[in-house]
Amino acid sequence: MDEQAEPTPTSSIPTVTMAPELAEGSSFVQATAADLDDFDDEEYDLETHGGETEDGLPADRFLDRELSWLDFNQRVLELAEDETVPLLERANFLAIFASNLDEFFMVRVAGLKRRIVTGLAVPTNVGVSPVDVLDQIVHRAHALQVRHAECWRRSVRPALSGVGIDIVRWDDLDEGEQQVLRRRFHEDVFPVLMPLAVDPAHPFPYISGLSLNLGIRIFNPLTETEEFARLKVPPVLSRLVAVEGTTSRFVPLEELIANNLDELFPGMRVVDCDVFRVTRNEDVTIDEDETENLIQALEQELSRRKFGPPIRLEVSEEIDPDSIDLLMRELGISDQEVYRLPGLLDLTGLFQISGLERPELRYTKRVPVTAAPLRPSDADDQESIFDAITHKDVLVHHPYESFATSVQALLEQAADDPDVLAIKQTLYRTSGDSPIVAALIRAAAAGKQVLALVEVKARFDETNNIRWARTLERAGVHVVYGLVGLKTHCKLLVVVRRERGRLRHYCHVGTGNYNPKTSRIYEDYGLFTDNDQVGLEITRLFNQLSGFAIERKFKRLLVAPLHLRKGLMKRIRRETRNAQAGRPARIRIKVNSMVDEQIIDALYRASRAGVDVEVWVRGISSLKAGVPGLSERITVRSILGRYLEHSRVFCFLNDGDEEVWIGSADMMHRNLDRRVETLIRLTSTEHMADISAQFDRAMADTTASWWAEPDGSWTRHAFDDDGKPLLDLQRERMVEIQRRRRR
Repeated sequence: MDEQAEPTPTSSIPTVTMAPELAEGSSFVQATAADLDDFDDEEYDLETHGGETEDGLPADRFLDRELSWLDFNQRVLELAEDETVPLLERANFLAIFASNLDEFFMVRVAGLKRRIVTGLAVPTNVGVSPVDVLDQIVHRAHALQVRHAECWRRSVRPALSGVGIDIVRWDDLDEGEQQVLRRRFHEDVFPVLMPLAVDPAHPFPYISGLSLNLGIRIFNPLTETEEFARLKVPPVLSRLVAVEGTTSRFVPLEELIANNLDELFPGMRVVDCDVFRVTRNEDVTIDEDETENLIQALEQELSRRKFGPPIRLEVSEEIDPDSIDLLMRELGISDQEVYRLPGLLDLTGLFQISGLERPELRYTKRVPVTAAPLRPSDADDQESIFDAITHKDVLVHHPYESFATSVQALLEQAADDPDVLAIKQTLYRTSGDSPIVAALIRAAAAGKQVLALVEVKARFDETNNIRWARTLERAGVHVVYGLVGLKTHCKLLVVVRRERGRLRHYCHVGTGNYNPKTSRIYEDYGLFTDNDQVGLEITRLFNQLSGFAIERKFKRLLVAPLHLRKGLMKRIRRETRNAQAGRPARIRIKVNSMVDEQIIDALYRASRAGVDVEVWVRGISSLKAGVPGLSERITVRSILGRYLEHSRVFCFLNDGDEEVWIGSADMMHRNLDRRVETLIRLTSTEHMADISAQFDRAMADTTASWWAEPDGSWTRHAFDDDGKPLLDLQRERMVEIQRRRRR
């Protein structure tokens, strides 16, 4: 899920305009949650990896992946709770937490429940029954949601009020303010409301997923009976309505509606009104082997998504017992699936607040710089990006270094360069009004051969990608959808250019999506090279993805699903043998998720042999760190902050001849076995040293981070013994890049 269309507010109800940084920041949420796209339904192979191994690895050596994801979201919540974080950023992290948890329920919890109901579920990677795992998830998720609500109610909301930003209830308004809002309700809200009665002639209405609703009990004096009605809070209107004459005082839309119900039910008496919200299973499954037209099948499946079964019901703590009984009965919800919460429901609405133009309450604005090798020299300010890449390989680090003046510039120059003959690119997620797509269309219009491999099955971005695929096809771009049964997740771009009578390949291999918006908040690496070997290998790989060629081994690339797992396992075993032989050995891995049991077992064996293993993980980790006799030499750290750590890096000491690989693959079953993923080996000592220095800082005790403990818990280390903040890795990196640019 990276970009989704924002609802269009009614113009006469004031909305809060997002600052550019927040518009980017809102993608952080979807980015963070979008990594749930990594959560395909994966069953654990107990016969292959479960139980104690022959060489004595214990049966309880893994952590449950679902609970580990909740640990990750707790780390997001801890940023919202941190009073040293700028106030509007704290509100933003509260919204991120809420959005993350929504998608966790829509994908992971929904999938787990589906497998339990169908009888297809098997014990998890920790040998626990799915029913017991679901119980643990419900317990942890409910505790986190209550903690999240209390953070807003007792900490962030009062702090915002202290700086003049108020979210008030109807009763907090004076009579004059209420009268003004009543008029606006009648003019701008009332016309779009659709109350739905529930009685013998009107069955209980369908409740759409993630919609905010009012459950209203009404007394009818004519029949002397009590009726129930459901009223959906319109998502096309701003969730927070500005009080007249202010830009920082708001009333929740549901409050405004609830206090004007007499307009909707004249002659009736409102007995009770409660807010509730339903989460549904919104996963999509397609049998590609049985599908002749993938796009049409996907569109049909997407239309069914909104009708998935309910899996969570959020209600206010004060909900009337009769109302909750009715909702549970009509929705088929069990008590386990009900989440009673204090205060406002659906705190994703805080994205509106975090976008206020109050720079003193935000992170200091930082503008990405052009990577030094791509800056025109004083002698020739007309030097093209092709000239810069010809001089040497260029490694760009986003968002510290600009996406617009690197990746985007390469595509735009290629589209307009008469010497460019062909462009080939993968598109997994891109943004609305994307300059990337525009450049491909312009290149096709100029008569160049353009191939776009669009992954239309990128979860929660399917509709966007279908639209872009059709737009590209109409423009004359050759659009393909990859291989049957495999998502194409690799980030590849190759430009073929005629120079002095021969063809040259200018290639880009990245760790993140070709998305200009998320590139401002995702931390990612991208390598530019005109190396002939790399150009040949990426061209062959594109031929395999668009045709029927069989994947072969490459020299500079490791490609899943056939060779990436084998290649990593080979290098981990090599480090293990080096340690056993008394030679220096070290493994460093940076990923979003560390789940694959085969890789984890190999790291355990490496640790036992004396290899120092450092894992820098953003999200899930099933690996136990620092366990005596198992993983004493394994350190696992996590860093969350202003930017979303997204790059994947693999470093092997190799007895002094170090190998460093970057690419798109996380250590999950899906990435290694059921996706097309690519890693590329760096050859520049300068690039490898730069990444090594980043790792040194990330793993240092003086850097703010979360530490994985042997029992699977995470401890935040943010301050030294004197209470002073530890080093902020992301801020330090920005300063370093800007200092390098000045030099």
